[in-house]
Amino acid sequence: MIIFLILLWSFINTGLSIKGYYDTLGLDSNREVGIYTSHYVLPSYIAARFLLGISFLIGLLVYKWRRRHLSMYENIENFLHDNNNNLIPIRYSYREIKTMTGGFKDKLGEGGFGCVYKGKLRSGLHVAVKMLSKSKNNGQDFISEVTTIGRIHHVNVVQLVGFCVEGTKRALVYEFMHNGSLDKYIFSREGTIPLSCEKIYEISLQVARGIKYLHQGCGMQILHFDIKPHNILLDENFSSKVSDFGLAKLYPANDSIVSVMAARGTLGYMAPELFYKILGGVSYKADVYSFGMLLMEMASRMRNLNVPTGYKIQELSQIYFPTWVHDQITEGKEIEMKGSTDQERNVSKKMIFVALWCIQMKPQDRPSMNKVVDMLEGEFESLEMPPKPSLYPHETPMVEHVLSSDKTCDSTESTSDLGEIIMSIHLVVVYEEGKEFREKRRGCQFIPIMLKVCSMCY
Repeated sequence: MIIFLILLWSFINTGLSIKGYYDTLGLDSNREVGIYTSHYVLPSYIAARFLLGISFLIGLLVYKWRRRHLSMYENIENFLHDNNNNLIPIRYSYREIKTMTGGFKDKLGEGGFGCVYKGKLRSGLHVAVKMLSKSKNNGQDFISEVTTIGRIHHVNVVQLVGFCVEGTKRALVYEFMHNGSLDKYIFSREGTIPLSCEKIYEISLQVARGIKYLHQGCGMQILHFDIKPHNILLDENFSSKVSDFGLAKLYPANDSIVSVMAARGTLGYMAPELFYKILGGVSYKADVYSFGMLLMEMASRMRNLNVPTGYKIQELSQIYFPTWVHDQITEGKEIEMKGSTDQERNVSKKMIFVALWCIQMKPQDRPSMNKVVDMLEGEFESLEMPPKPSLYPHETPMVEHVLSSDKTCDSTESTSDLGEIIMSIHLVVVYEEGKEFREKRRGCQFIPIMLKVCSMCY
């Protein structure tokens, strides 16, 4: 088989033009060339333009997608760059996070924010690593938490050890609290160590001091907006610390009223002014209300959304947990606490009195956290009987009104109407462990509506 290799290729122009070639064939060269051009060149030109347009459109869509999805991380990086000198926590790489958690083996818990894993630093210190799930708010939850807790240090506020920002990976590294969250101990659960009344009182005082520090002690006014048992952590000595600042906001220390774009917090602990504009603006008194609900749960060992047993469904319109507690106190009835002594009952009464002051409907009727600490530290006999708390600004049986309504509830209803529905949940919802409760009436679903209004619910 012979193979020829062409080393050079060249063309020689003989002088024959296309026009001459067509003339020899007896054809109209102008017409034929025009046909050739329109038949081949024009479609090719259109196809090229079309492909170029498609490529440009795809490139534009990719650019917009990347810009939208990467803006979150750009915002975080810009924030960290601008505040580098003010941040005390250490910045870890994702590899270091993975190493300290042992490949994310020991999961401590999981929530809407992501998962929490137990970790260990090279120094031997145990930590809790919160891996944040992807967010749609440009990383504001991450920035909020780092900004808030990164600048404070208090014995009753959980300490932020470090953080991680690497591409889409975001993590917060906290000091490890060996005994977990408070809710495991104040509500009856099998296998948990019951806390004495004295220890519960100590924990409540520590939480009050922590919130007082956030409001007044760190240069800026920090509003937590999510005070609840799950966000109170206990160390090995059952000393308490306020945690989870994902919803927290920083405000100037002298601002008495702050701007809040949407209701924030957890149902059962959210202050009524977050729903009722008639009550005035939102302030640090919203945290006072949440602490009052927490304090009442600690004193009574009952969830504030539980309806006491022994009541018929027809009587639900008359039941509101704080009102029920107030009635028990004024009628001289004791809230059942097994094995409690006279001293323990007095401590519980003091906690309930302070709680009832904290959950007054009007923010101006609630004490500051500084006053709350003073009341908890003082004697029970020095406390005045608090007014009976109300469920809503209007003296109308809310549940009867809502349950007898013929209208269908949807997201187009006014904030005030939604607020009334949400507040009425105190009367109609019975929670059971691990079970979701939904109340339906003529196409009106309460729980979905609440989830639309609240920025975070459990």
